[in-house]
Amino acid sequence: MEKFSLINKDRSRIKVFEPFEDVSKPSPSIDAVMISYGCVYKQSSKPVMKGSRVETFETARKEYAELLKEGWKKTSLFNSYF
Repeated sequence: MEKFSLINKDRSRIKVFEPFEDVSKPSPSIDAVMISYGCVYKQSSKPVMKGSRVETFETARKEYAELLKEGWKKTSLFNSYF
């Protein structure tokens, strides 16, 4: 899995989905997804990230599908900031 971003219809909110490695285990493994969320004030500036949480792959897939139904779109505009 690679890192990707979704942005809402108003282009004011962003969510970033990326693999989460549990480094507390002897052999780090990717078994979850970290979802970071924030606000976009200007398209030309870095988004202000408000927080993040770690979810299972299944929960992250459901949230991704719901966001797409609401009109969110995949974007690469802010990839250089992350």
